[in-house]
Amino acid sequence: MKKLFAPLMLLVTGSMLQAQAQELKLPQPSSTQTVTQDFGLGKINLTYSRPNVHGRKIFGGLLPYGEVWRTGANTATVINFTDAVTIDGHQIPAGEYALFTIPNPKEWTIILNKSTKQWGAYSYKEGDDVLRFKVKPAHLNSLLETFTMQFANVEPSTADLHLMWERTDVILHLTTDVDTRAMANIDAAMQGEKKPYYAAAMYYYNTNKDLNKALGWITEAEKTNPKSPVYKVWKARIQLKMGNKAAAITTAQEGAQLAKEAKNEEYARLNEAVIAQAK
Repeated sequence: MKKLFAPLMLLVTGSMLQAQAQELKLPQPSSTQTVTQDFGLGKINLTYSRPNVHGRKIFGGLLPYGEVWRTGANTATVINFTDAVTIDGHQIPAGEYALFTIPNPKEWTIILNKSTKQWGAYSYKEGDDVLRFKVKPAHLNSLLETFTMQFANVEPSTADLHLMWERTDVILHLTTDVDTRAMANIDAAMQGEKKPYYAAAMYYYNTNKDLNKALGWITEAEKTNPKSPVYKVWKARIQLKMGNKAAAITTAQEGAQLAKEAKNEEYARLNEAVIAQAK
């Protein structure tokens, strides 16, 4: 009986301690952050933990050069692309990846790995790599205490992802083929009953496509609400980009007047800005 009792008590005690540990909530030394960035027609989701410098030497110190790093703290950093992207010229399919790095003074190795459910880089296997490439780090003028991953210079088809800590900034340049899909979407939508004249005209204007077609579409959109200063400002912008300053001024003046009548200060300013630019 005693032989059975002792292991049973150990099992019960261990279960109790585990339950207590799970119930105890304390702040994490390295906080977790999830960043979601719209990109192209999809999204990029990034989850990582953020350690602090705390007066230590990080690269070449706490993190030895030449060793695989989880690119954060705690569990491996995970990045998810809902659409295919290109990173510094390297194509990567849509999917979820662990983001590892190998820091060095003059060159970092960037790694996307298919094993996303792991703690740190302790079970990292190079054979699970989907992509490896090298980039040169940049220098930060001031000390950055908390490891930070941040999207910048975000355009419809391009963006930069910064990996910043201590005085180091590693920049990954992302691109995606949004134009081909957007144009196909416009062509398909124009075959439907409810045609997206306004959105299509804006896209053509912003991407320097056929402005005659854009003008025709915004004119059709304008018919749905002739008193809208919104349509006027976009029509004026298109006319101005086509080089027809007189028509742009006339349209924008009409838009500014409609906006003032509707007490819409924002679109009064926007229409007046087109007038000023045309003059």
